[in-house]
Amino acid sequence: MRIFNISSAGIAELTGLPTQRPAAGYIWIACDRSEFEASQTQIQATLQTLCGMQLVDLHISDLLNGQLPSNYDYTSQYDLLVFRRLTAREAGADPIPPGQPLAAPVKHSGPPILRRIDTSPVGFAVFDQVLLTVHPVDCAIRDAYAARLLSAGSAESRSGASRLPTSPADLMLRIVAQMADGYLDLRRELTRQLDHWQVELLAPHTRFSNWSALLQARLALHQLDGICDDQRGAIKDWIAVLEDWPAPASAALQRDYELLKVRSRDVLEHIERVVHHVQRLEQTAETTLQMHFSAQSNRTNDIMRTLTALTAIFLPLNLITGFFGMNFEFMPLIHHQAAFWWTVAFMLAVAAVTGLVFWRKRYLARTGK
Repeated sequence: MRIFNISSAGIAELTGLPTQRPAAGYIWIACDRSEFEASQTQIQATLQTLCGMQLVDLHISDLLNGQLPSNYDYTSQYDLLVFRRLTAREAGADPIPPGQPLAAPVKHSGPPILRRIDTSPVGFAVFDQVLLTVHPVDCAIRDAYAARLLSAGSAESRSGASRLPTSPADLMLRIVAQMADGYLDLRRELTRQLDHWQVELLAPHTRFSNWSALLQARLALHQLDGICDDQRGAIKDWIAVLEDWPAPASAALQRDYELLKVRSRDVLEHIERVVHHVQRLEQTAETTLQMHFSAQSNRTNDIMRTLTALTAIFLPLNLITGFFGMNFEFMPLIHHQAAFWWTVAFMLAVAAVTGLVFWRKRYLARTGK
């Protein structure tokens, strides 16, 4: 568990839960689910001391749920946002919350990029002077943003400028924006992977065999679309409630409120970009498959056309040999000394003329690469 006191004067990391309200700024309590479950009583007592209210039981269950989709809820005293982040489920996977059935871990085949589609929810409880965040075990986002926050605080204390988050809601939106940027990075990697498969699918002399990975990619894109749609709905609900906040009492608070709305719309715009691009990738994958099967059908048609033309060339030759193979005693040329060579020459002429006609009609034309 990591605890920070953030104010315009700087950032201080505390060694334990505070027992009284900070003189300036607000408190950020960042813990993983196992810590939140083990220290639930102490955290609730701290929230009661600092904010005069505790988390309701339903919201505690939401924060402990490792399978909850992105959503937003609120009370008269605090807001609750659950936002799913990208994660590579390997050694430090989330423990299963109490009361939930055991399930086998999901294993994805194909390229490593598909394994990053697995996500874990991060919970945010936003009070007036406290931000409580509940992360998966070994959450890199929490530690990375904490290091970034400490670095920014030390740099700003030296320069005299203040660009630190001005409120718990501002800090929450900055962390959410960092998580949304991870989806943008994934979008670029998925684009490169699908472009590579598209080239393989449409190559005329390449036999594509990686159908399992392609199917996993389509399923992953569909899953990512659903995840991003939940994220978009949660942020839209947050923005709708933000619009109904009471008017700030001072010009400084009004400016902070406007910046908060701008940052919220920026996060929503990032999610919209991911949703739009994922839908475009799904359409591209489907179009590529259709083009692949259409190209295969065209190649089959070309092969059948060539075989049909060759068969048509040999049909008159079979007719000629069948004619001279009849068991009649008296037939023209059958006892002539040069009949065989005349017949061979005639058959070659017929084959050449028929082949030339088919070549002119492009029945035997070479297809382009």
